[in-house]
Amino acid sequence: MFNHVMVGSNDIERSKRFYDALLGMLGAGEPHRDVAASGHTRLFYRHDGSTFCVSEPINGEAATAANGGTIGFKCHSPEQVVQFHDVAVANGGTSCEEPPGPRESQLGAMHLAYVRDPDGNKLCALHRVKAR
Repeated sequence: MFNHVMVGSNDIERSKRFYDALLGMLGAGEPHRDVAASGHTRLFYRHDGSTFCVSEPINGEAATAANGGTIGFKCHSPEQVVQFHDVAVANGGTSCEEPPGPRESQLGAMHLAYVRDPDGNKLCALHRVKAR
């Protein structure tokens, strides 16, 4: 359903260090760096048919995080959920909500971790537990 997700950044090099570490542990390689005619820089991380983008705002105003918005990343194991959280925090992110771990919901059992990137964007690492 989705082709890409883009977040804004007020410090593209800080964001690159953060997302290189975080998305690298999920299997994404170096981003494609694009400098538009307007002079703003964008980073495009491609992995497994999806693209995650980080951009300096085109309009020249400050980047802000979406209130109520969350971007979820699929993990392959509960351990990778914890690793996602730990890599994010070690690279300038902040932990938010409950500590990483299992959650029960109407959608079934899952392991979750929530962090905010250096610009305040809320990210979620999620591993769905297979039904038995």
